[in-house]
Amino acid sequence: MTMDILEKLKLLESESRKLDPEFEQRNHWRKAVADYSDHFLDNIEQIKAYVVSEDRGRDIYNTPIGEPKTIESLLDVLAYNVDRPGLNPASGGHLAYIPGGGLFPSALGDYLADVFNRYAGMFFGSPGAVRMENQLIRWLSEQMGYPETASGNLSSGGSIANMTAICTARDFKNLNAADFSKVVIYSTAQVHHCVHKAINMVGLREAVKHKVPMDAHFRMDPQALHNQILADLEAGLKPFMVIGSAGTTDVGAVDPLDTIADICAEFKLWFHVDAAYGGFFIMTDEVKSLFKGIERSDSLVIDPHKGLFLPYGTGAVLVRDGQQLFESQHMMASYLQDSYLDVEEVSPADLSPELTKHFRGLRLWLPLQLYGVETFRSALSEKIWLTRYFYEEIQKIEGFEVGPYPQLSVMTYRFVPKSGDANTFNARLVEEVRNDGRVFLSSTMIDGVFYIRLAVLSFRTHLSTIQTCLQVLREKSALLTKDFN
Repeated sequence: MTMDILEKLKLLESESRKLDPEFEQRNHWRKAVADYSDHFLDNIEQIKAYVVSEDRGRDIYNTPIGEPKTIESLLDVLAYNVDRPGLNPASGGHLAYIPGGGLFPSALGDYLADVFNRYAGMFFGSPGAVRMENQLIRWLSEQMGYPETASGNLSSGGSIANMTAICTARDFKNLNAADFSKVVIYSTAQVHHCVHKAINMVGLREAVKHKVPMDAHFRMDPQALHNQILADLEAGLKPFMVIGSAGTTDVGAVDPLDTIADICAEFKLWFHVDAAYGGFFIMTDEVKSLFKGIERSDSLVIDPHKGLFLPYGTGAVLVRDGQQLFESQHMMASYLQDSYLDVEEVSPADLSPELTKHFRGLRLWLPLQLYGVETFRSALSEKIWLTRYFYEEIQKIEGFEVGPYPQLSVMTYRFVPKSGDANTFNARLVEEVRNDGRVFLSSTMIDGVFYIRLAVLSFRTHLSTIQTCLQVLREKSALLTKDFN
């Protein structure tokens, strides 16, 4: 029996060792992938921001999973079915939604993180990786004005980060299931939809959710908030949390954070700020003052894959009193008993829902160290000024009107035809811009009015990009006007 097992193991080992290729094989694959990515990056300015295709990558199903294939054939499949159709998020012409980044040093960081496969969840497993992530959390906290007591976690994005923060608030306030139907959460209609998902996911689906009125610039009205809290107390409800926005997705609005912090302090409410999109603009001289009061929040969310131009999958949650986060998320398991010995720093697994955790820190640490902070600050300032430039220039094209003056790098505008339905016209205009492909724009609906959005946050978006966008809008609106009339 023993010899049979040994023979079986030898056969299995021979096959499984293919998963650990020799240098020649690794080098061949690495060179093919590097050449493919270099060709993309070298030609990025000529590649469309959006490609309309009938097949939409359907041919990928013609490459079934099963038998081994060459790297060259797989890159061909990737090029045609994944990297060609639809949105090109790496393009500077991506001016829709909230653009992601894709810094090259981050790719190198991910490459190293994947090769070494450091487990960044617990200090015991990889003390250096945990120290790096904790260093990054401390740096992020400093940028936001949080004290040394703050703690946090690098998450997959704003969705998980918001959920973690709201869960921490729930636990700190000792809310029980019997309380949920009387608990009140306050935000504006502009709050990101992932916040509502997070509220549901932590069991607060039954909570009372008030949409606080806004001013003409889509910012929370503090007096209306104050009045609503008083009314809720009078009605026997339990005001619990105010969620402010530091850069809404729709229009880029920043709520009056300092005044909201005063109200939260008065009524002893948890103050959470969703700064996923706009938070890093606090680093700029142009708009730093808008963020006054964010340092007084109990928790906040900020996404390096937005304001620091990193690849998708890099968010962060910060909690002003890190002990509150620890007490909410920390749990022990018998099989992890070894990892609790001789621990010098708190582990990410004790500060988030994740136990198994990708080493996200390296994709943030490497570009910050290679470029220095000033380069990021300049890039953020550039995005603010590009948006302001567009705001002025789009009004010079006959027929266009704009929404509120941009606070950050998002703004709304639309074309108003002399006859016909404006909403229909602008929907067709967005479609024509998408078909053109030189830039990519998205839209939103506010109080029944169809608006086109400009969102400037790609590190590859520069003055020439905005001028191209203006030219495309000028051309397409003129052509549509002829058809519309």
